[in-house]
Amino acid sequence: MTLLSLPVDAPPPSTLPPAAAADALRPSIVNWLRPSEPAGSQRDVVIDMGWGRLTFAHTFADDAKLVSTLVTEEPGKRDIAFYVRDPHVLISLAPHLLFLDPSHTYRLYFDRLQSVVEPTLSLNIRLARTAADAAAINRIYATRHMVRVAPAFIESSTDDPIVRFVVAEDTNSGEIVGTVAGVDHVRAFGDAENGASLWSLAVDPQCAFPGIGRALIGYLISHYMAAERAYLDLSVIHDNERAIMLYERLGFVRVPVFCLKHKNAINEPLFVPNLPEARLNPYARIIINQARRRGIAVDVIDEEGGYFALHCGGRRIVCRESLTELTSAVAMSRCDDKRVTLRLLRKAGLSVPAQQRAGDAAANDAFLKEHGRVVVKPARGEQGRGISVDLRLPSDINAAVDRARHECQDVLLEQFCEGVDLRIVVIDYKVVAAAIRRPAQVVGDGRHTVAELIEQHSRRRMAATGGESRVPMDAETERCVACGGHTMQTVLPEGEVLPVRKAANLHTGGTIHDVTADLHPELALAAEKAARAIDIPVTGLDFLVPRVDGPDYVIIEANERPGLANHEPQPVAERFIDLLFPQTADPTPADTAGRTGT
Repeated sequence: MTLLSLPVDAPPPSTLPPAAAADALRPSIVNWLRPSEPAGSQRDVVIDMGWGRLTFAHTFADDAKLVSTLVTEEPGKRDIAFYVRDPHVLISLAPHLLFLDPSHTYRLYFDRLQSVVEPTLSLNIRLARTAADAAAINRIYATRHMVRVAPAFIESSTDDPIVRFVVAEDTNSGEIVGTVAGVDHVRAFGDAENGASLWSLAVDPQCAFPGIGRALIGYLISHYMAAERAYLDLSVIHDNERAIMLYERLGFVRVPVFCLKHKNAINEPLFVPNLPEARLNPYARIIINQARRRGIAVDVIDEEGGYFALHCGGRRIVCRESLTELTSAVAMSRCDDKRVTLRLLRKAGLSVPAQQRAGDAAANDAFLKEHGRVVVKPARGEQGRGISVDLRLPSDINAAVDRARHECQDVLLEQFCEGVDLRIVVIDYKVVAAAIRRPAQVVGDGRHTVAELIEQHSRRRMAATGGESRVPMDAETERCVACGGHTMQTVLPEGEVLPVRKAANLHTGGTIHDVTADLHPELALAAEKAARAIDIPVTGLDFLVPRVDGPDYVIIEANERPGLANHEPQPVAERFIDLLFPQTADPTPADTAGRTGT
């Protein structure tokens, strides 16, 4: 696709002396800096973006009216006042209600650009049109903790000349993997400066290939240039270093433009930066955020260990992520030892694979001959450490057993079962979410080696999971790469997909994809029966299934501490807090739209 960059003979704006940079920017921002003369031909302009209202502050002549508009925010939404002239004055009118958003504004001047050809990805960038597009946009918003939008609003935007929702579609799978929204300022308020702005850029964190955000931005640039607009603005949180690097590479420069927001529960981390849970991982924070929204007090007990307590009324419950005092030590020990787990599930009439303790070479070889393909795993362990999957040679099994013993002296051989890796989350003995998990894979670009592609994939997964997911550069990864006919130094051809792990574990770089709506009833019943067999109120059951919408399965593990943050947009945090503090539960059916921040 065609993207844009600064001319090669023009110095980057960041290299200009401060005075020169200010002079370069002044003509394009002078209009909104005049306190008595709002820019454009319309006044008091507010645009509904679905996730909240975008208030063009420079079109308001009355500061009190602007403040009143911003603080009458709809519950569950996130309004933004953009192009604020006098943020200090506005905040002084309602300091308990407003705060200065800690975001930078960047601008791309179209008259400083020339077209360049970028490598074509397997993407179709287009306008969002259907209910399925809207559902995909909201799914991506949920994974990025953004406020979701009513599907009807997105569908109706196809006829809206002001707000455009755009999606990136993977042409190989048909999946929507990214989205962005654009606002035409001329159509919105007759902008005398002839501008546009970009909002809600989000990329599916589970996507295996890079360049999606760049492609979406390129689409908007081309669209607004064709409409003869002069520039494109965007707002980005000050510490989003990866996004800022992308914008600056594309030629965006910082401009002195400010945003104001309303002090609400969604925005709390922005105006209360030293919350005690700030250093906890995403699996703890999703629970704490839901608790705070219900007025439940939070006490962080130990940051390093991830322990916190929730208080409401006379009830106090200590948690470690989704593990709580409601899970007994006996239930936890049943999940911890994979031998006990499978014995209990088999006794309950559930389907599980054959399993035996790793022994001498003869015993291991006999198990391999009986089943043909084998999984080696520590009897106790978590996060995929020490697991080797789909082993077919005695030498591979012996090496895998040695690696597994670094995690636990007791090592298991397990029958390898074909199928999709399915995680089902059960809370209070009811299925709340289901997702397929895919092993880490990389997509070739014809330029980078397999090792470099793995490192790029790990950086994306680390950014998407708060540092919780990364492909280990170990012997198991090298074995999986070799199974694909490559080495770590191979330059992978463009478009070739290479699996680099066999186990579909998120902590080793795997991805997760919600399939709750497609789950077969027999699988849901099996998961609930398994939770009761172990007698555990919160668990993640690992299934292997030929099809998510079919009844056949084997259960391979039960996890006493499932990562709830991996299962949005399903209401996992809500159901978890319902279990702990039922008196705070919403008696009306759950409305998942607009639950989190943008």
